[in-house]
Amino acid sequence: SEEITKIMQIAEERFKKLLVDKRVHKNKVHVKVIGRTNLLPDSLQKIIAKVEKATEHYDNYIWNFAFAYGGRAEIVDAAKKLATEIKENRLQIDDITENTFEKYLYTAHMTKQDPDMIIRTSGEERLSGFLLWQAAYSELLFLDVYWPDFRFIDLLRAIRTYQHRKRRFGK
Repeated sequence: SEEITKIMQIAEERFKKLLVDKRVHKNKVHVKVIGRTNLLPDSLQKIIAKVEKATEHYDNYIWNFAFAYGGRAEIVDAAKKLATEIKENRLQIDDITENTFEKYLYTAHMTKQDPDMIIRTSGEERLSGFLLWQAAYSELLFLDVYWPDFRFIDLLRAIRTYQHRKRRFGK
């Protein structure tokens, strides 16, 4: 619990810095936190809300932070929202399609929700619940390098690998 408390304190400090970061505002970066933010400490929730509000109209870039995030939880939360819409007669069961479902995911604020490529560092060859719905047709790259040691050359190699892949999107 001490480690989690410290992580939350660091996150709060970093979001406070983001709120006044000139680069965020100059480059019109929309900052969004995806996940069950209601599970976070109140003080962190408040600063996240301030950062999101201050950048909500920016549209040059989107910077997503996954916090209290789980892919299964995201799908369950989307299903609950859909069920509520149906229960309150704002949506019919036959209206539910993949496109409709995507509108209820944490990433609904993004015009393109599906990542073209996901890079997993540390040598692990699994998604660990990350963007389960969105990653369906993503190209996955697994690198033996740990995140703190990930270099620009590693990114360039990943892009080169991606460029040589033939995307079939499930076909």
